[in-house]
Amino acid sequence: MTAEIICVGTELLLGDILNTNARFLARRLAALGFDVLHQQVVGDNPARLEAAVRQAMERSDLLVFSGGLGPTADDLTKETVARCFGDEMRYEPAVMESIRAFFASTGRTTPANNEKQAMVPAKGGWFENPNGTAPAVWFEARGRRAVLLPGPPGELEPLWKSAVEPFLQKGQRRVLKSLVLGLCGIGESHAEELLGHLFRNENPTAAVYAKPAELTIRITAAAPDEAQALAACRDYAQNFYRLAGQYIYGEGEQGLEQALVEALAQKGLTLATAESCTGGLVSQRITAVPGASEVFGFGFVTYANEAKQKLLGVGVDTLAKHGAVSPQVAAAMAAGAARAAGADVAVALTGIAGPGGGTPEKPVGLVWLGAARGDQVFVKRLDIGRRDRATIRRAASSNALDAARRLVLGLPIPGALRAQDIPE
Repeated sequence: MTAEIICVGTELLLGDILNTNARFLARRLAALGFDVLHQQVVGDNPARLEAAVRQAMERSDLLVFSGGLGPTADDLTKETVARCFGDEMRYEPAVMESIRAFFASTGRTTPANNEKQAMVPAKGGWFENPNGTAPAVWFEARGRRAVLLPGPPGELEPLWKSAVEPFLQKGQRRVLKSLVLGLCGIGESHAEELLGHLFRNENPTAAVYAKPAELTIRITAAAPDEAQALAACRDYAQNFYRLAGQYIYGEGEQGLEQALVEALAQKGLTLATAESCTGGLVSQRITAVPGASEVFGFGFVTYANEAKQKLLGVGVDTLAKHGAVSPQVAAAMAAGAARAAGADVAVALTGIAGPGGGTPEKPVGLVWLGAARGDQVFVKRLDIGRRDRATIRRAASSNALDAARRLVLGLPIPGALRAQDIPE
């Protein structure tokens, strides 16, 4: 069955509020086996909303709305959808009682305009909202169904999970399940060349999404039940492991930082970082992982050359001859961080994050990565490109995390050179 998400609110169109509801609903609908083929955002305008509803009814089996269920005059989602579905609104005393109880629990009296929220479909139905005043409601006509949810995520998400999802599951004959693979060290174009044929399968399907320095591959299978769908995803994932296993760092919601912390813990090793252009972003990502304190004790932010000299032992002559953004300095920073922290593994970053400071020889987006384990020190040039400052820093930090993970696991770092092979 097909589904369409319609989010109502002028504030969404103006960008005043981030539309997290659409993402939540799309994921939950997919997990139920619905094909989400369309999404719309409509302002608080009855005519435009009605046009959107009628268009959605022509092409989708299920319409899911968020927002526009408030007590004010511009909250007209229920009334508009009722008109399209040939339904009418009726007053429900039980809903009004729950609204009064909600206000009473906060020591307030109930405003008169909240009675508008006690209006529910005469032919459809409603779901009580324990976290707010607006109940969710549903309509049904001509083989189409609409579910209307309040806009605040703190109300929408619990309502969806506790009431709407079981309601929708009754008519579903299949389940969709997804398996997500995280990759680093391979670009989107290279992935297409290597794995393109795997993205053209019907069931399971696979799609690739790019992030700074990382890729996400989502494998989705349809089956009669969750166990069969997950098994199909797992079987199909083996094709990706066979062809691109060296780039896959984890599955599900696991990020690079979590993969690194887990690898360090498994191997009983410790890590240190030395950062210039990223200003502590690598260590910030590591320390966001619970348990990181067991494997990570030192993070050096050496933005100035004096800090590189004093804290990491980078030579004055090395800085003067090659400049701070150079393979020689990246190697010295990594080796110095490991030495100063007494760590088994260390990674370092030095580069030009922009928007200014670049030259033809060293453009914005050039970052040198250093990685050390024992007496082995490697360097890698990262040509991230003239992106915005946040993207350059994020991409550099991801490369550093992946390089550290590879050193811990004894894997090669793609494109890296041994520091001893770099000219003095």
